[in-house]
Amino acid sequence: MPKRVCIVGAGPSGLAAAKSLLHDAPPGTFDVTLFDSKTRIGGLWPSHKDDSTGLVHPCMVANQSIHTVQFSDLAWPEDALQLPRAWKVGQYLAAYLERYCSGAKLRLGTRVDRAEPLGASTTTSSGSPSGWRVRTCSTQEGEREEVFDHLIVASGFFGKPTLPPVSSHAHHGIPVIHSSQYRSLPDLFGKAGRSGGKILVVGGQMSGVEIAGTIAAHLSSATHSPEPSPIPNPDKYTVHHIVQQPIWVFPLYTSPNPTASAPPFLPLDLGSYNLSNRVQPLTNSQGHISTEAAKVVHSIYQTTLGTDQSIFSPKLAITTTHTGNPPYLAVSDNYLEFVRSGLITVSQGKLEALSTEGATISPSNEHIGDIAAVVFATGFEASASISYLPASVKEAISLSPSDLNNTVALAFHGTYHSDAPNLGFVGFYRSAYWGVIEMQARFLTALWAAGGPSSPSLPSSLKEALNSDTSIERTLSLRADPRASQFPMGDYAWLMQDFAAALGLERSPPLGSMPRLPPADKEMDILTPARYPSASLTESQRAEVVKSLKQTEATAWGGLSSAKFVAKAVFRSLLGEWKLERDLVSKLPSHPSGRFSGTAKFLIRDGTRDGREAQFDALVAEGGELGQEYLYIEEGDFTASNGLTFRATRRYVWRYDERKDKLSVWFVKTDDQKRADYLFHEVDFVLPKEDGEDGENGENGKGWEAKAGHLCIDDFYDVKYKFNFKAVNLWDWQLAYSVKGPKKDYTIDGIYSR
Repeated sequence: MPKRVCIVGAGPSGLAAAKSLLHDAPPGTFDVTLFDSKTRIGGLWPSHKDDSTGLVHPCMVANQSIHTVQFSDLAWPEDALQLPRAWKVGQYLAAYLERYCSGAKLRLGTRVDRAEPLGASTTTSSGSPSGWRVRTCSTQEGEREEVFDHLIVASGFFGKPTLPPVSSHAHHGIPVIHSSQYRSLPDLFGKAGRSGGKILVVGGQMSGVEIAGTIAAHLSSATHSPEPSPIPNPDKYTVHHIVQQPIWVFPLYTSPNPTASAPPFLPLDLGSYNLSNRVQPLTNSQGHISTEAAKVVHSIYQTTLGTDQSIFSPKLAITTTHTGNPPYLAVSDNYLEFVRSGLITVSQGKLEALSTEGATISPSNEHIGDIAAVVFATGFEASASISYLPASVKEAISLSPSDLNNTVALAFHGTYHSDAPNLGFVGFYRSAYWGVIEMQARFLTALWAAGGPSSPSLPSSLKEALNSDTSIERTLSLRADPRASQFPMGDYAWLMQDFAAALGLERSPPLGSMPRLPPADKEMDILTPARYPSASLTESQRAEVVKSLKQTEATAWGGLSSAKFVAKAVFRSLLGEWKLERDLVSKLPSHPSGRFSGTAKFLIRDGTRDGREAQFDALVAEGGELGQEYLYIEEGDFTASNGLTFRATRRYVWRYDERKDKLSVWFVKTDDQKRADYLFHEVDFVLPKEDGEDGENGENGKGWEAKAGHLCIDDFYDVKYKFNFKAVNLWDWQLAYSVKGPKKDYTIDGIYSR
């Protein structure tokens, strides 16, 4: 008789567990049932744009690429964006379910209320003397009890949003929500809105930085969009972010060669998981962080960003005061520039009090008044996800609800406990990687298929891994460790290596040659789940593995041997205000020469359909989005060569098309200067012929050059750009025009600097 397995949760962890039990063990070994309280699969990940049933906004952009947010034997569609939106991740999971989990019974809309270990006098249908009596409840079937041989907890680490006690002290007129509940400004304020004020974001780690940047982007869009604002007076609001310590903020695309004068760009995880930069065999870089290790990582982060972040705000600077402490990291494309522009204000400290009078921060005793709303980005309590387990089991796994990082202490990297050998965990740790989720599922499958941790049938590699495992002791020690890392479960690459050794799996080599990177001049060796395929693959699975590897390798070559993703990096780094100095030299007396001095602002907003209606409608029909764009406004004084000075302004709309990886500039309508009219030009980046090192401020290198052209009636505009990066950030850039026509012959040369 097959052993019955109850899997609680039909998100990535539950699906990976079901797939492994059905495909990585001999046929007929396991009979799998998946339960989920939601009426859909996916867990955190919604499956369509309008799905608001999860903890993730459907249009949120994932902070890892498709090369990391994947399972080993299902490649993403060829037209998938590098950084998928949340609902696209949900669709990937739906495809995974259809392909690999059709043999499982799927019970959606069914909540697991209770799971009790069977008594010694009870046996399961397979004859096992140990198992689980599981009580479920659904609107379709009501209450129901069933017996299973094994139980897998795949119900997710984000069990219940946590709100500090101070959150209840705000007066009734101020909206107070958790960051996972935020969807839009109208949802926060209601249609009536307020007259403005500060939106207080509390919490300085991943979710705090992300939600502060998201809300600021929504405010900017509401202010500068040509459409009516969804709330009154959006320009009267700002974001005030409270952080306890400065944190490194990475953009979604970084450079694997940040010191180059024209740095190439890749999704940040491709550079982060380049095994060529690691000493082999891998050792765990997470857990307890020594002072020396902390300094090394801080130095790497500063090199990657090209700054200690003081250029954005002194409150965000990572100085020698901080570099001995464990580093913390967040991901956001626009947070830092919003801080520099003043749309986000940062305060360091802890929220001590919240009342009708405002907020007080300790230890500085800083007071923040005029609060319009409060968003708590204060994490999740994982213990709510295992409320169905009995007290005896919770005690055995050392449940500590107050420890949001090390909530339970489990053996072999969070998979099981010897006191409950028929209970397994998959993905039950903070910020679980999909590759590790898949490995945890394979581990449990191998363990149970062999008869359990004490079985004499255990493969030698698995037995050795169990005998040398210290995961429980490590977890318990980290609970009281002030130098514990941000994500203490373990280093991703090391975990993958350790699981592979236990399972007897080899990391497959790249399919072909890979780009070489300085200073070691080694080929990139990018870790993805597809590098660890199952031991026995069907022909169709093997094809998916190969397809996935080809996608990753093509992405790496595209970023390192062409100008791919440079347009994205430029677009991101334009946000905010620039100082602009421009010279106009005319060869015709009818057009005076002169100098413009002023500012140029790139104001971010949601993409609009103006000027590209057909493309917009087709994309929306396919369920896609146009992303974001800038309203460009320059203002200043033009002083002609004859001494005459007058005020000058001009506007454009700048757009980035992620599908084409193309930057473009559009004229605005004369009667509505927030609306794009027609295309001015598309920017074509030129791959540099040779590379050199930048000067101290990034001003001496060749930089990224680009060109464009535009015929305006009889006048031809020959456009040239030069973008000087310092690592991931634009330091300054130039825009030059040569304009020739029957009545025009002049050049314009402008320099933009912060």
